[in-house]
Amino acid sequence: MRRISAEQIILSLPGCDVNLTTAFPRVVDAQLVENCTAVGFTMDELDVPIRFNGSQRARPAIVVGSGGAGYTIIEEVQRQIASVVFRPEVADRGWPRPAQSFKIFETSAAGLDRLRVIVREVLAAASDPVRASDIPLKARAMKESLLAAVDHALEDVVSVRWTLRPNDERNFRIFREISALLSDDLSQPIYSEEIARKLGLSVRTMHDVIPRYRGMSLHRYLRLRRLWLVRRRLLAGADSVKTVALAFGFWHLSDFSRSYREQFGETPSQTLEGGRGR
Repeated sequence: MRRISAEQIILSLPGCDVNLTTAFPRVVDAQLVENCTAVGFTMDELDVPIRFNGSQRARPAIVVGSGGAGYTIIEEVQRQIASVVFRPEVADRGWPRPAQSFKIFETSAAGLDRLRVIVREVLAAASDPVRASDIPLKARAMKESLLAAVDHALEDVVSVRWTLRPNDERNFRIFREISALLSDDLSQPIYSEEIARKLGLSVRTMHDVIPRYRGMSLHRYLRLRRLWLVRRRLLAGADSVKTVALAFGFWHLSDFSRSYREQFGETPSQTLEGGRGR
């Protein structure tokens, strides 16, 4: 059985939330709720970069998105991530304009360090005793310090070519369309040619987009998706492993069983037995 652990601290202030997360290796696809602006950045000093919107660089950087914007990340090791979500949407400080996807910007090391320090100080000071009448004043001052730290980091942004790829709106939109199609409650697998036909794409385009945002080939991505579909069906109490495997395109049963065990830490038969015992 694989063990994972995570920790999250959330501080809710009038007009903004401060989040500090210690996360396990994971893949995250997310979309920001309406009428807010979010700023995210790492809090650790690891040299292992996070794959954000299809790009990996170990550089001092922050990401910014407004209501409705989406992002995808792949964290290969345990990381500490901070985000500050401002409500309502920040519209008058010269920050990046709203877009369909979060944007990433390389800033100075000093700008990123200042953001990190302010977040740590705000979280630490939040537990200090204070008179009830002073709480709104303290919260407002904390928000202003956070806004000023983001202003400073964005003032230090440098124009670099590596940010063009993760800030590419078209390819991010294509990736989200593919993901949405594969996230439906599918009763059977969808293969590459069918996905391309449904979305009006070429298979070549999908071969370019999926490795960018998932760090793996199109065929491995689709195979993993089909393994998850099999697992869902087995947990629901299917008739037999063989029937489900064939239904989702796994004709080489010994290879299927080996891949399944590597992915989920148990055999398909064990999953089926557990599903039937529920």
